[in-house]
Amino acid sequence: MIDARVFDDLSKTLGKMLPPGVADAKDDFERNARATLQSALGRLDLVTREEFDVQAEVLKNTRKQLKQLEERIRDLEGAPAPGGEPDSAS
Repeated sequence: MIDARVFDDLSKTLGKMLPPGVADAKDDFERNARATLQSALGRLDLVTREEFDVQAEVLKNTRKQLKQLEERIRDLEGAPAPGGEPDSAS
């Protein structure tokens, strides 16, 4: 989840952009901006960096296993490796 301070900082930054004549509404605006940002980002289908890194590692291991299985099948079938020459035993 995104740190709540990010929402606070964004809403305050947006509040500073308001013209001086609406300074009375600044607090309300910041609250509404914060709620809107939280709602919009909450609807996004996001993952944490930790979850992403775990899935990247799983994918890396899966690719490694797939390569090993492809090589094993090639060896069992006696097929040449891609770019290689056929076995002379056939």
